[in-house]
Amino acid sequence: MSIRRPPAGYMITGAAPEEIPALIEIDLAAGKVFEGTGLLPEAQLGDHVPADVLREAMRSGHLHVARHGQGELAGFALTSVREGWLYLDQISVDPAHGRGGVGSALMSRVMLEAKDRSLKRVTLSTFRDPPWNGPFYRKNGFKELPRKKMEKWMIEIESIQDDNGLIVRDRCFMARRLGWL
Repeated sequence: MSIRRPPAGYMITGAAPEEIPALIEIDLAAGKVFEGTGLLPEAQLGDHVPADVLREAMRSGHLHVARHGQGELAGFALTSVREGWLYLDQISVDPAHGRGGVGSALMSRVMLEAKDRSLKRVTLSTFRDPPWNGPFYRKNGFKELPRKKMEKWMIEIESIQDDNGLIVRDRCFMARRLGWL
């Protein structure tokens, strides 16, 4: 596994409870890249990860943040463990810090989290085509899972996405097998 270091001037750390409002602002800003794509219902463009979810992820070691300079928040990765897989629930990078390696550095931290938790696979659900979704994850070693290889919990997530207005035919589950066990 190739670990990407954060770009010069950035670091990946944990978050503090008082930073939750700023993390929500990053999530909202990152979501704006979907405006005009037709991939998200208009009502969902203003959605964000709830504060209580961020707080719990912080407590359980499932929240990693990218910082710039003297600590300015630039992005975050939110994970959870699901039946022996590390699931990337969300990765959000403030567009002001985008396209410079911050997302890839966060992905590397997620891979290290999987190693720390002795998990062999990382998975996620994403849109196939936007460059900041499917192609980004493919560049980071992920492969699309054929439907017949999806776990029951993945089908449940897909159903929730469908119920929330996401066009699931434009989405896929991707996984990366990790070789340290």
